[in-house]
Amino acid sequence: MFDVNLASGESWRESNAYAPGEQVVTAETPLGRLGLTVCYDIRFPALYEELGRRRCDAIAIPAAFTVPTGKAHWHLLQRARAVEASAWVIAAAQAGRHADGRETYGHSLVVDPWGEVVLDLADEAGLGFATIDPERTAQVRAQLPSLANKREIPRSQGR
Repeated sequence: MFDVNLASGESWRESNAYAPGEQVVTAETPLGRLGLTVCYDIRFPALYEELGRRRCDAIAIPAAFTVPTGKAHWHLLQRARAVEASAWVIAAAQAGRHADGRETYGHSLVVDPWGEVVLDLADEAGLGFATIDPERTAQVRAQLPSLANKREIPRSQGR
């Protein structure tokens, strides 16, 4: 849960109103296997590694990042998760100032499995379209087979 005290003075406690999920969720869609995540999940790379192992073709990441965290981390994290999972990332993001005083960063994105941003709606509300090419996923997975090459790291004993 997004429980933070930001340098900007903003303080958020999602745990006061929400409970975290307890399992990794995927769904079969016309696009292929879709991994389902939300907002703060982006900060937990093990989840995206698991979605990669489950051979997700795309991962949905709807979010409402604050402006300070969005400016610092949004693009970086979206691109990293696409690369880690060798999957398309589709990230719908709230933008603008809200009635409760929040200001969200926006920048709804589509990122390809190589980490290239193919759509960025900037800080405007709107509707965007991107072509998601399954051949691109296959090319990236063939060129850089990190999912196939991943090895488990033994846990240190006695430390």
